[in-house]
Amino acid sequence: MQALLKQEKLLLLAVVAVIIAYAAGERLTAHGAATAAVATALLVIAIICASQRVAFHAEQLAHRLGDPYGTMVLTLSAVLVEVVVLGIVMSHDTSPTLVRDTIYAAVMLDINGILGLAALMGGIKHGEQSYNDDSGRVYTVMILTAMAISMIMPEFVPRDRWHLYSGFTIFIMIMLYAVFLRMQTGPHSYFFSYAYPEKRRRSATPPPRGPDTLWSVGLLVAGVVIIGALSEVMAQSLNVSLEHVDVPPAFPALVVALISASPEILTALRAALANRMQSVVNIALGASLSTVILTVPLMEALALYTGQPFEMAMTPIQTMMVLVTLVVTAINLNDGQTNAIEGMTHFALFATFLMLSALGL
Repeated sequence: MQALLKQEKLLLLAVVAVIIAYAAGERLTAHGAATAAVATALLVIAIICASQRVAFHAEQLAHRLGDPYGTMVLTLSAVLVEVVVLGIVMSHDTSPTLVRDTIYAAVMLDINGILGLAALMGGIKHGEQSYNDDSGRVYTVMILTAMAISMIMPEFVPRDRWHLYSGFTIFIMIMLYAVFLRMQTGPHSYFFSYAYPEKRRRSATPPPRGPDTLWSVGLLVAGVVIIGALSEVMAQSLNVSLEHVDVPPAFPALVVALISASPEILTALRAALANRMQSVVNIALGASLSTVILTVPLMEALALYTGQPFEMAMTPIQTMMVLVTLVVTAINLNDGQTNAIEGMTHFALFATFLMLSALGL
């Protein structure tokens, strides 16, 4: 038990944050924007700690279950964290563009931020890094298709027929994900793997064992509940802290995207420095695809249930950034090797995204 408590120190820290947050109650938001801003920052850190453990236990379950169920657990757990945080923030933020901006920010963060920084750091350390180029092509075309259907075409749909296209979007996203998952875990599973030359080790030290399956399931569920509880307080303090501060309209979306991507950032950077670029490609592009192809139908279903449509059509600048990003991705991931120059191109696009967001565009 002592070893388990030590291993789950990040989750325990999040539990302590929940207790303090709910004990403090309205005092977190009753003393002005400065106090609310500090509370928001601390709560975001606590949510990231909990999401790290959710990702860890999802990975443990994935290893035990194998494919296709392991892949489903990893994907759904990541999307679940994002949907929980996004749904709760939406309940306190009436912006109709929050869902769109969050998905857009997540794609920019995953592809240009995570993939760009990982390829840059890995390229500086190892030079060219190899991976299976089939995976890059499949992910890119899937992301482009999903974003075109759900975030570009809505611009041309008449307002009085949004519910019809919303229902179609739910159906086609589920179909896309079902076919993709079948191919990823079945006939085309080799697209997403790469045979690295194994180094001989003098002593075969078995990897440390994680908690058993029931513990992993229980702690994963507990982590999601804790994230939901923290997000409820964070959403309130975030609104108060932004009332008297001039920040870009997309700032709440950036916060949600950062929370959902935080476990992937460290994992991808470790993989790049270990010269395992295939893992980076699967993490960065897989996370982007999951964000679009699973978050969109859930949010569209919520819109149909409430009768209030979200603004899903991207702005012209957002559309241009997505198209340029995916064109650059298709070119860079077409030869089976990445390098620091390719990483820098993506990171430059990520810096451009942050600049445009800071300008409110």
